[in-house]
Amino acid sequence: SWSIYIEILRKEFLVGQEEVQWTKIGVFYVIFYGVLAALFAVCMWVFFQTLDPRIPTCKLSGSLIGTSPGLGFRPSPPSDNVESTLIWYKGTDPEQYQHWTKSLEKFLEVYRKPGSTPGRGQNIYNCDYDRPPNENQVCDVDVKNWFPCTQENKFNYHKSAPCVFIKLNKIYDWVPEYYNDTDNLPEKMPVSLKEHIVKQKKLNPQLLKTIWVSCEGESPADIENIGPIKYIPRRGFPGYFYPYKNSEGYLSPVMAIHFERPRTGILINIECKAWARNIVHDRQDRVGMVHFELMID
Repeated sequence: SWSIYIEILRKEFLVGQEEVQWTKIGVFYVIFYGVLAALFAVCMWVFFQTLDPRIPTCKLSGSLIGTSPGLGFRPSPPSDNVESTLIWYKGTDPEQYQHWTKSLEKFLEVYRKPGSTPGRGQNIYNCDYDRPPNENQVCDVDVKNWFPCTQENKFNYHKSAPCVFIKLNKIYDWVPEYYNDTDNLPEKMPVSLKEHIVKQKKLNPQLLKTIWVSCEGESPADIENIGPIKYIPRRGFPGYFYPYKNSEGYLSPVMAIHFERPRTGILINIECKAWARNIVHDRQDRVGMVHFELMID
């Protein structure tokens, strides 16, 4: 009986020893992973101390974006076909063009209601070519009076003569190089734009500080079908919006392209380009330009 009792005590002792051993292992791993987590948190804290929330670490040629901005267009296609570049609707059917007008309303809401953009309010300045903003100001973009490309006018979609809005993508610290010399304009620049630039120079040489925009049909058939185009409020983006410094409340300049009489019932391929000496045009990568299609039934 004593031997049985001693054996029971030995087994209980071994079980107790095993439990103590597992407890020690558990405490070790808790401390080990706790120290690792603390070291990781300290490293992340030190890393974020080296970053500026407004100024990117890599800029211009040192960044993935590069030194040549691209163009974007609105309205955006439906979410179920987000990769499409086709604006397609029936001009006499409100339900058909409602998506496009609602998309533009959403896009332009921050321009129509300055208070909806964080930090935008007291620092808004009515800029002009002879009144550039200072470091604490951002230029106003008043889209309310761009008739017929206004929300109240349904952006003219109901008249089968729609407006498409164009914007230049933001690149931190990028400064445009303007075409100040009208005698050395690019050979591939549309003739109508060259003539427009010459006229602007005669009106006011300050107006040459503009990133010009041209929109054309891609093929001869598209050029024939696209009809006359009106650029609102001007044919380009004023230079006083640049360089982009990620200022609080900053909004990218936009412009409206009004297609006054596009041919209906046919697909029209359209290409818009931004023009400055340091903007490169690349169709494959869509640098310095944007492509979209327009079809009105």
